[in-house]
Amino acid sequence: MENNIENTDLVYKRAQKRVKEIKGFYSHLFTYIMVISGLVIFNLLTSPKYLWFYWPMFGWGIGVVCHGISTFNFNPFFNKDWEEKKLKQFIEEEKQQANKWK
Repeated sequence: MENNIENTDLVYKRAQKRVKEIKGFYSHLFTYIMVISGLVIFNLLTSPKYLWFYWPMFGWGIGVVCHGISTFNFNPFFNKDWEEKKLKQFIEEEKQQANKWK
């Protein structure tokens, strides 16, 4: 019974953390859209011949994309399957190393 309560608490905390991560991403995305929109308007009103707003849009955009990839676990190279395989590999290597010394 006590194990079930601990399990439920752990699941709840993980879900709570996940919701906080997603909320943080959407807050970041909203801020990005608002600030970049402001910069576009400011740039077009003050110096329309030189469009400099692309630079902060590009730089910050990379950050937003990375944040989204991290939040929604979309990483084709280092995903959960890769982590599991590496963990198993290292555990096996440790076992083999320990057996050599016996």
